[in-house]
Amino acid sequence: MVKASKGYRRRTRYLMQKRARARGLSPITKRFQKFDVGEKAHISIDPGIHKGQPHVRFHGLTGTVTGAQGKSYLITVIVGSMKKQVIVRPEHLGKVAK
Repeated sequence: MVKASKGYRRRTRYLMQKRARARGLSPITKRFQKFDVGEKAHISIDPGIHKGQPHVRFHGLTGTVTGAQGKSYLITVIVGSMKKQVIVRPEHLGKVAK
């Protein structure tokens, strides 16, 4: 038997692919989004941009911006009963309506 891979993007064949009408380059404005500390942000991974992707287990979660780290943001997400800190670039974040 072949040993299963243990890579960072394992078992994401369908989750990490763009739909037919969304293929191509992502809008450049996603890269220039600004977030303030305390603001809510939604993590939605853009599969076309590999740099700054969080782990797939955080895809679809909403958290609070707790700081900036270079070009990335520190997001605090509650998973179960634990608080996790995730470093994500703005291409993989979305603004949450108030």
